[in-house]
Amino acid sequence: MITIRQEEKKDHQQVFQLTEEAFREMEHSDHQEQFLVEKLRRSEAFIPELSLVAENEDGRIAGHILFTKLKIVNGTESFESLALAPVSVKPEFQNQGIGGRLITTGHRIARELGYQSVILIGHENYYPRFGYKKTSNFGISFPFDIPEENGMAVELVKDGLKNKKGVVKYPQEFGTD
Repeated sequence: MITIRQEEKKDHQQVFQLTEEAFREMEHSDHQEQFLVEKLRRSEAFIPELSLVAENEDGRIAGHILFTKLKIVNGTESFESLALAPVSVKPEFQNQGIGGRLITTGHRIARELGYQSVILIGHENYYPRFGYKKTSNFGISFPFDIPEENGMAVELVKDGLKNKKGVVKYPQEFGTD
């Protein structure tokens, strides 16, 4: 039995550890995700309602997801969107649908908060099941080189990215400048 709820201050240490564990064996990781979460929590991009944990019946945290504000910039125009990063599931709880529940719950809450889209860099075989498509389909690019199939976006509402072309501008905490 897994419960998805908003992360609380008392969860921070467990989330730090589980994020480190979740990415320890990941080939395409800088293994700094746990520090990124800490930086983002202190940033203006942080949205407390979109820092979610998956908690098991023993009160142990099995997973965590974080959505933060980002912008899509096109010359003088700027559009608000969300970054999904990272999604972390403790290794012993992986492949049980916890990451998927965190994603779908996060999408629902983001929609309720008025957000229209989410952008991520992730595995091309995983995220499309949640509606993610290549950002290039929307005319959105990244300020650095990534394989095209790994940059993805989802519209949380109909036409959430219509005519919102441009380059993703991450919060400075991502260290992408």
